[in-house]
Amino acid sequence: MAFLAQKLATDGGGESVVFLNEIVAQLWPNINKAGSKMLKDIADPMLKATLPGPLSSLHFTKVDFGEVPMRFSNAVTTKTDSDGIKVDMNVDWDGKCDIELDGAMVPALGVEHVKLQGRLELVLCPLINVLPLIGAVQAAFINPPSLKLDFTGAANIADLSVIDDSIRQVILDIINGMATLPNRYLTVKLDEANDWFRTYIPPLGIIRVTVKQAWGFAEESKTKTKKLLSKLTGAAPDCYARVSVGAEEPWQTSTKDNLINPTWNETHDFVVSDYNQSIQIDVKDKDMNADDDVGLAVVLVKDIMSIGGQQELPLKHKGESTDGVVSVACEYFELDAGNASLSASEHKGEGKICGIANILVAGAFNVKGHREALRPSVVVKWGPKLRYQTAMVTGTPGIDTNNPAFDQNFRVPVTADMVGSGAESFRIALMDGEKEVGGVEVPFKNVVGAPGMTLQDRFDVGGGTTVRASIGLRGLKAAGAQNMALPERQKHKPAS
Repeated sequence: MAFLAQKLATDGGGESVVFLNEIVAQLWPNINKAGSKMLKDIADPMLKATLPGPLSSLHFTKVDFGEVPMRFSNAVTTKTDSDGIKVDMNVDWDGKCDIELDGAMVPALGVEHVKLQGRLELVLCPLINVLPLIGAVQAAFINPPSLKLDFTGAANIADLSVIDDSIRQVILDIINGMATLPNRYLTVKLDEANDWFRTYIPPLGIIRVTVKQAWGFAEESKTKTKKLLSKLTGAAPDCYARVSVGAEEPWQTSTKDNLINPTWNETHDFVVSDYNQSIQIDVKDKDMNADDDVGLAVVLVKDIMSIGGQQELPLKHKGESTDGVVSVACEYFELDAGNASLSASEHKGEGKICGIANILVAGAFNVKGHREALRPSVVVKWGPKLRYQTAMVTGTPGIDTNNPAFDQNFRVPVTADMVGSGAESFRIALMDGEKEVGGVEVPFKNVVGAPGMTLQDRFDVGGGTTVRASIGLRGLKAAGAQNMALPERQKHKPAS
């Protein structure tokens, strides 16, 4: 408990990173080319899938990030619990870009200015005793970054909000899906023999968020139509709260109809990867066309943990203060290698989890077939509903498809109905394209009975082919951090 209190109270002013900015400036032309290609390759299919109507034909015809590089500042270096070094720093990019989009039945438009801000985490892990001393580098934003786009062309005149919201959200989805906690982007392997089991950084714990009630926003939530309707009928807003932590899947409360002081008392569990992650509570008024923004409240995990877990948070509407308030209660649990919590009654119920399963797939060995024709991947199943698949490896120069490395992790929230005497087995299957070429069943009891509830092995999937994988279970243990206080200088530190 004392160790956790020290972690929560850690606060450094940060240092300048002039050397890093100089390196990035020199590398910016290369970063521009690599990043531009990545954005286009990933974003075009997402635009097609997510944009409405004719806008779905929009695609990038030109991506140039310009000559202004990203800038880094306020760096803080700490030692991680998993034999590594963590560097947190601010990222600011005020870029003059030349980005063009076009599509059928849609006038051409462009982006001339991008403003990106966030707090970036670099993890150098694991530390090794031979050069280069570091096995790999991973990068992640601690919280979803902010992004602002300035458009040119037709987007400046018509459908600006639709285009702006849609394209900005696609870009943010790419960033968050790849590199916002709990997702980390494995930027580079410095040691080709790097062990993925040592590189993977497990989550810290679980925060159980209960949205209790809200008040003071009756007029803030109303559109002009609703205000008129309110005068005629006395109708109050129909509010719900949407809660998110990092890049975790957002959760939404039920909608309370026609109430100016809605009470929910509804609970949901979120995985915590960093104590500086923010909890965002976005209160909205349900509407027939588009839901109206009532107000957004933000608090850091470490801040609400350190003042007892109970807080009344002010709601802001489009960055401006309002009279609105939302009341929340949070309870924090550490992850524990004991299995007692997997069946504990306090972890049963809608929105609650009793533990986490971490599935790591490092690689496969002695895969049969012609190297150029193979397209191996690994599928891990748990019961009839949960299925996870690594990326497919193809026979490009320097890639050994007979012994492919995957280095991927899958984190599975465990609920009470998934464990116990009737718990399903795990299945590890090797795929070649869409075809399964071998597999093995891993009984749930074997994982629970393994040291530290972690089973690591080269699993024989048949024909002399093995898959190196790890299946680990962690239960929950109350951390007791709710009774700890941060230094006075941290209590009012703004969320980022």
